[in-house]
Amino acid sequence: MPRCRSLSQPHDPDLSRMLKVYIATGLAFMLLPGTFAGVMTLLKIASAHTSSAADAAWVQAHGHAQLFGWLGTFILGIGYYTIPRLRLSPFSHLAAWTTYPLWTAGVAMRWAIGTWPWQWRVLLPLSGALELIAVCIFAVSVYLARPRALDDSWRKSVLLISGAGASMVVAIAVNAAESLRVALTGSAPRFPAAFNQRYLVLITWGFVVPFIWGFASRWLPPLLGLKKTRKTMLIPVMAILFAGVATSFFSLIAGAVILTIAALMFGIALRTFERSEREPKLRGVHESTPLFIRIAFLWSVVAGALAIVAASVPAPNGYAGASRHALTVGFFAAAVFTIGPRVLPAFFNVRRLWSTRLMAVVLGLINIGCTLRVGGQILAYQHISEHAWSALALSAIIEMTAVTLFAVNLLMTLTTGSPLEAYLEARRAQEA
Repeated sequence: MPRCRSLSQPHDPDLSRMLKVYIATGLAFMLLPGTFAGVMTLLKIASAHTSSAADAAWVQAHGHAQLFGWLGTFILGIGYYTIPRLRLSPFSHLAAWTTYPLWTAGVAMRWAIGTWPWQWRVLLPLSGALELIAVCIFAVSVYLARPRALDDSWRKSVLLISGAGASMVVAIAVNAAESLRVALTGSAPRFPAAFNQRYLVLITWGFVVPFIWGFASRWLPPLLGLKKTRKTMLIPVMAILFAGVATSFFSLIAGAVILTIAALMFGIALRTFERSEREPKLRGVHESTPLFIRIAFLWSVVAGALAIVAASVPAPNGYAGASRHALTVGFFAAAVFTIGPRVLPAFFNVRRLWSTRLMAVVLGLINIGCTLRVGGQILAYQHISEHAWSALALSAIIEMTAVTLFAVNLLMTLTTGSPLEAYLEARRAQEA
C-alpha cells in the first residue's frame, strides 16, 4: 500500500486552484464583515465608554463571520486539499465546489441579517441549514474515504484532525438548531446571552482549537526543530479538551479549568515551550517565527486562565471578552499568521512568502494589539481605569492594520510569488 507523500508534492493544479478560491474567500470574510466591522463596533464601544453601545445581533454576526467565514473557510479549503494526500480518494471536484457556494452563502447570509434583519425569521434558519449541509458534505468526503498507510508522524495528527472534523459537525448542527429555535420564538436574530456564552466555548475551544492542534502536531515539530513529540499524550489531551467543552454547558468555571489544563498539557505533549533540539526549518519565513509561535500557544493558556476568572466573578465583566480575544486573536490569528506563511506557499506551488519582513511586522502588531485589547478590556469594563477605553480604540486600529497587511502579504504570495517550477527551471539553466 502506498505511503503518505509530502503534502506539497507532487503539485496538483486543481487542488491549488480550489484552495486559492477558499483562501481568498476566507481573507475577504476576515477583512470585511470580520475585522473592519469589528473595529467599527469596538470604536463605538470605546467612544461611549460602555459595552452596551454595541448591538448584540451585530456582535454575534461579526463573530460568526470571523470564526466561520474566515477560519471555517480556511479549514474547509485546507481539508479538501489534504484529503487526497491522506486518504485513498481522488480530489472530488463535486464535493469541494458544492461545499463552497453553500458554505459561503450561509455565512454571508448570517452576517447580513445580523446587520440588517430583513426577513430574518426565514433567513436565519436557512443560513444555518446551508452551513450544515456544506459541512456534512465535507465530513462525508473525509470519513468515507479509505485511509492510506500513513507515516507514523502523520498517524496521530490525522486522528486529531478527524476528531476536530467531528466536533465541527456538532458545532454547526448546534448553530443550525438554535437558529431555527430563535427564528420560531425569538424577538431578534441573536442567540440568548446565557446560551451564547456556552455556544462560544463550543465553536472556539470545541471547533477551531482541535483543528489547530491537529495540524500543529504535524507541522510544528519540524518547523521549530522540537524534541520528539510525546505522542501518547495527544489523544488523551484531545479527550480532556472535549470534556472541558461539554462541562462548560453545565458549569462555566469547571469547564474553564479543564480547558486550561488541556491547553497546558498540549504544550507539554508537543514540547512547544522547550528549547529546540534541531535547526528550525524556516525557509521562506521570518527568523522570528519560532518565538511568535510559542507566544501564540501561550495566549491559549492565558485565555483559559481568564475564562476561569470570568466564571468566578459577577457578570457582566471584562474578563469573558478578554478571554475570548486572547483565544481568537492571540492564539487563532497569531497561529495562522505564523504557520500559514510557512505551509500555504507550498500548497500554492510557490517557493516562498512574498515578504518575510512584512510577516514579522504583522506578528509584532497582532501581539501588541491583542495585549492592549485584553488588558484594556479588563481595565475598562471593570471600571479600573478610564484611560483604558482609549487603549481599546488603539488596539482596534493596530489589529486592523495587522490583519490587512497579512491579507496583502498572502494575496501577493498567491498572485506574484516566485513559482516553484520557474525557480527550478532557472536553477537547471544555471547549472547547465
